[in-house]
Amino acid sequence: MANDLALETLYFDTAEGIRLHAKACGPARAPVLLFVHGFPEFWYTWRRQLAEFSADFRCIAIDLRGFNLSSQPLDVSAYKPHLLVADLRGVIQALGAPVFAVIAHDWGGAVAWSLAAQHPELMQNFVVLNAPHTILFAKALASDTGQQAAGAYMNVLRLPGSESLLAKDGHAWLRDLLGELSDEELQAYRGCWAHGLTGGCNYYRASPLHPDTPDAPGRMAAVAALLDPADFQVKVRTQVIWGTGDVALRPVLLEGLEQHVSDLRVHRIEGAGHWVTRRNAVEVNRVIRSFLADTPGPT
Repeated sequence: MANDLALETLYFDTAEGIRLHAKACGPARAPVLLFVHGFPEFWYTWRRQLAEFSADFRCIAIDLRGFNLSSQPLDVSAYKPHLLVADLRGVIQALGAPVFAVIAHDWGGAVAWSLAAQHPELMQNFVVLNAPHTILFAKALASDTGQQAAGAYMNVLRLPGSESLLAKDGHAWLRDLLGELSDEELQAYRGCWAHGLTGGCNYYRASPLHPDTPDAPGRMAAVAALLDPADFQVKVRTQVIWGTGDVALRPVLLEGLEQHVSDLRVHRIEGAGHWVTRRNAVEVNRVIRSFLADTPGPT
């Protein structure tokens, strides 16, 4: 499918020593949609959305720092949340702010939630798929036993040498995580993973949001208590799309979301898992198109 698109290659220099790779398609002067992937993926996860929207929009799908053909610093400190937000800000400023929409999944969504809260002027619309709002994620990791259990993998990925686990037996762990893949998809993902796995693991190592460990009980509650909801209030027009069968990010993460997003729509895909961009593309694309079509015009 990606081979059928007329894709251009772009690069964005967002910080000293950091260059982000991206693929682009669609009319050069059309409204811009910025697509932001998560772990353990890359721009390619959005190929069904690029095919759907590139007739009407200028579509830009980036590789986050640490993934695929973007810069992959080895130092964990290079993946602190504010630096990841600054990357997205730099991309949007280079494209010409505001973009018509930021569309983000998983870790891309986690970063984009903060971008939307801190820099609402950079986007007209925000679409986030199976990625929790920071405040709700922190609270759930501190007090919800179901989400704590579901997030146990995060502490595995934080361990030194977890890259070896991910690469073992032909990336068996990652293949199992993503589920059924076509031969073309598997080849594409293996190509991405061959560029390195440390960057993806460093997202987990750098983040303060992860379940408690036996040697630090109560740590997550202390972290959650330090977060000021006002710093994460989102005023951008927002569409959440959520596969309710996600085994890593439970539906409890939607409870109370309206308190943190002033203009919110939530679409649940009942029983769908985490990988909705790929496995539920038709419904995802329909919801996104409807949401974007209802964007208010200038007043």
